[in-house]
Amino acid sequence: MNLQSNDFELFGIPARFAQSRAELDRRWRDLQRQAHPDRFSQQGAAAQRIAMQWSVRINEAYQRLRDPLKRAAYLCELNGAPVHADNNTAMPAQFLQQQMAWRESLDDAAGVAELKHIGFEVARALGEALQRCEQLLDVEQDYGQAVQQVRAWMFIERLVRYIEDRLDASQESTNPAVKGQ
Repeated sequence: MNLQSNDFELFGIPARFAQSRAELDRRWRDLQRQAHPDRFSQQGAAAQRIAMQWSVRINEAYQRLRDPLKRAAYLCELNGAPVHADNNTAMPAQFLQQQMAWRESLDDAAGVAELKHIGFEVARALGEALQRCEQLLDVEQDYGQAVQQVRAWMFIERLVRYIEDRLDASQESTNPAVKGQ
């Protein structure tokens, strides 16, 4: 194992967006087994510390690779197109208009049925963003456009969480058993 390897190299998998979760899980278990500090107990404390560092590195890579959004952003970064989500919030006008329309609909939503309907629309958009990312990353290898899609995906994912929170709050307020807890 080489500390300078990127996550894909470390896991011995192709550097692409489409990945098998089962294969990622299998590779993670194999790598953790190889790097487990207990395997190095006969070699002393220094060897165990190095094994612990490897274990941490493997876990960090696994967290990035198993999350499709993090994996997409990582692929962009590896290919010279970092997402810079913290300081680059510019988005196409059409996308921003759609976000505003969803937010207004959420503000006006009168009940759980309306929230669920908006949630379905947003979830569909999230699925489309995921498919578009895969196309841009794995087929077209257009990392500049993929960055825009990843950033849009981040916005949509936050909106999904907001809707889920609203649904949870609505259901808690209408369920007396939950209120009393």
